[in-house]
Amino acid sequence: MSDIQRFSSRRERLDHAFLSAKLKGAKSYRRIAGYFRSSIFELVGEEVASIPMVQIVCNSELDAADIVISKHAQETALKEKWNEAPAEVEALLHRERYHKLYELLSSGRVEIRVVPKDRVFIHGKAGIIESANGEKTCFLGSINETKSAFAQNYEILWEDRSAEGIAWVEEEFDSLWKDAYPLPDAIIEEIKRVAERVEVRFEQTKVKDLPAAALAESPIYRGGEQLEPWQRSFVTMFLQHRETYGKVRLLLADEVGVGKTLSLAASAMMSALLDDGPVLILCPSTLQFQWQIELFDKLGIPSAVWSSAKKEWIDPKGHIIKTRGAVDVKNCPFSVAIVSTGLIVHGSDESHSLLERKYGTVVLDEAHKARRGGGLGDKKDKPNNLLEFMLLIGQQTKNLLLGTATPIQTEVRELWDLLHILNAGADFVLGRKHTGRWQDWQKALPVVKGEEVPADERDAWEWLRDPIPPGSEDALFSQLRLQLGLADQTFFTDRGFGSLGLLEQQAVSFAMSPGFLREHNPILRHTVLRRRQTLEEMGLLEKIAVDIHPKPDASATAYRGISFVGQGLLTNHPFDLAYRAAEDFTDALKKQGKKGAGFMKTLLLQRICSSFASGRSTAEKLLRKEVLEGEDQSKLLGEVLKDLGTVEAGYLKTIVEELSRPEARDPKTAAIRYFLTEHRTDGKTWLEHGCIIFSQYYDTAFSLGAELARDLPGEPVAVYAGTGKSVIFRDGDFASVEREDIKSSVKKREIRLLVATDAACEGLNLQTLGTLINVDLPWNPSRLEQRLGRIKRFGQARQTVDMLNLVYHETQDEKVYRVLSRRMKNRYDILGGMPDTIEDDWIESEEKLEEMMDKYIHLRQQARDVFEIRYQETIDPDKDRWELCSRVLARRDVVDRLSAPW
Repeated sequence: MSDIQRFSSRRERLDHAFLSAKLKGAKSYRRIAGYFRSSIFELVGEEVASIPMVQIVCNSELDAADIVISKHAQETALKEKWNEAPAEVEALLHRERYHKLYELLSSGRVEIRVVPKDRVFIHGKAGIIESANGEKTCFLGSINETKSAFAQNYEILWEDRSAEGIAWVEEEFDSLWKDAYPLPDAIIEEIKRVAERVEVRFEQTKVKDLPAAALAESPIYRGGEQLEPWQRSFVTMFLQHRETYGKVRLLLADEVGVGKTLSLAASAMMSALLDDGPVLILCPSTLQFQWQIELFDKLGIPSAVWSSAKKEWIDPKGHIIKTRGAVDVKNCPFSVAIVSTGLIVHGSDESHSLLERKYGTVVLDEAHKARRGGGLGDKKDKPNNLLEFMLLIGQQTKNLLLGTATPIQTEVRELWDLLHILNAGADFVLGRKHTGRWQDWQKALPVVKGEEVPADERDAWEWLRDPIPPGSEDALFSQLRLQLGLADQTFFTDRGFGSLGLLEQQAVSFAMSPGFLREHNPILRHTVLRRRQTLEEMGLLEKIAVDIHPKPDASATAYRGISFVGQGLLTNHPFDLAYRAAEDFTDALKKQGKKGAGFMKTLLLQRICSSFASGRSTAEKLLRKEVLEGEDQSKLLGEVLKDLGTVEAGYLKTIVEELSRPEARDPKTAAIRYFLTEHRTDGKTWLEHGCIIFSQYYDTAFSLGAELARDLPGEPVAVYAGTGKSVIFRDGDFASVEREDIKSSVKKREIRLLVATDAACEGLNLQTLGTLINVDLPWNPSRLEQRLGRIKRFGQARQTVDMLNLVYHETQDEKVYRVLSRRMKNRYDILGGMPDTIEDDWIESEEKLEEMMDKYIHLRQQARDVFEIRYQETIDPDKDRWELCSRVLARRDVVDRLSAPW
């Protein structure tokens, strides 16, 4: 018989005539297959279950760079591609195939490896079959060699039994096998999950199982990612507190960059699905769309943003939902509403309307802004409008969540103000108003810090009885509750120490032990704080170093042709005149005694320090009395501009005229161009590493994107911005695109240059980019860490990423940056000790800013030691693996419930 046998499906069924016959009783089967998903499924139809060794090498969507990075990057990329097929359809139509496939892959006899797409794309198909007696044969199939193709398509196949033919195919297989990577466990786990998948109704789901059932098929999980362990632990804690207390009161004080938004959002989602009532998210206007994007893109939650200026709701697609005006702020068209805290800060009519209804959950982001007045005069120590509002709304909501990386901004009392908000309508936090000892921060602080212990048992009882902690917290509290006959959801007793029996008094004496009340107090009970450094040390976050440019000690020639003076860029005469006009404009407002003069100074100087384009556009809009994008003080802005005099208008016209001159060339653009195309780190330009450029303002981002596209022929430049504003430039053309298209192209490395606004910052995972440029400096240090967090994350290929911060010389921006940069020493945690917000009155002088920053950092360090003890021990990466859940809620049911109006 000839060594070569030829088969054609025109003449016979190839699956019968060749494949089944050859595989029956085989000792081993090695195959070069096609695309990994279809190839894996073809195993089910082949006679491989009894073969001792099966090895399949196939294509994948893996990028070689992803493989170099980490196992996590590999799993994410493959699982995202695998999950393109809808799980509900797959489970219904192909359940048996999934069951059989899981059995094969978990048997240990079948091994699959995948080849990176840029190593080679496997098109030719081949295999080697070894029979029970040790004889081998090889085959070469046509391009669709699969079990179904063998059975249904027109295919041709050559079998070659010759030693040289077998050796040739084995060499090809071994070469591919060596360069391939094992199929991740995450894929095998997903195959098992889909095989067992069933849809359940809300009423069939226990509360503790709700997060897994609702999130297992949410966008973040279908994309191959997941909530991080500390985020999952917060959601679990939310549900535990809801069960323990009947309502939730938590302050999430995680450091910047560890994902507070998702923790809070997922908890609010659970509340809405449990029919607690409407969800109200309060945040600065600059973060409204950031919240909406995160909710929709990650969790699949539809929400509506309230437009303060236009008095209308905006859905996740950017569509306007018409209203009857301000009164409809209390009638959200979705279960989740996102409203600007600016409405409350300025005492608008909408803030009163919001207090007219009850809520299931209220979330306050940047909660440190709810505070008492400082300085001197009538407002000293008086609650501001936001603090007063939160104390009222706390009475009207079942669950209340506060989020801030800086619960203490300038003094410890501010933390207690936040706890008083939590205590509103929930006395189990700090206790009852006139009897709870924890209410007085000055008396409680030494006890919380462990510097003081109760003087005797009677004193200890006063600290314990109001509120009495839940029995689940410690055996002592469980014992006390049992002896006192207190119900699980009773948290107070008026019994004096003398009325306690001997056993109760002995139990109380344990509270006198050193450190007991330091570890068991209302502050620790209702505050959650996780530090980035701790998560890095636990291996839950990667340590990625940061090199900051311009380096303060760099030589004059370090950045060839770019004129840095210290850390600022030299400007030109038109800008200097425009900047002076901006200062004169705000000084003129101040002399008139205008209420918003200080606010206007911050607004105008920040925008003119962003870019020439932003400064010019801002002045033009102010002259036209237009509302500025992203400002939550539109009412105050309107009042300032209402009676604008000719002198003030003249200053604005000067800004427009000077920044419109041909010679008004922005030095930031030249610096960015140099770093992208000439400056090298690790042997590559920043463009070759991939770069994201951040700005606070859309005007800056859009104009910079257009200019860079003109300067870099053939290079696509994406502008990633809020709803309906994202575009891709290439040469002289541009097209409006969806944010998801940009994210996908960056992930595939089709786009390596991205300009983004802070409004869209939170939803971006950009570990494929290795450098970052801040074209402007937000006067909010935590925003810098949020920006850096887009590339400083799991999957980053570089051990050290580069960050360039651009400011103009001799401007307010440079003064602020000088103070910040002195504290940006730690390469791994550069801003973990920075305040969330720099207050307007801190920047009157560089000396004042230095003083307030030092005071803040000292207080923050004290607070860390108090709050971190408990929560670093609760983070178990293997706990609550919701991605394995097979009893799931239908996504349509979840979205329908969250789409119900208030």
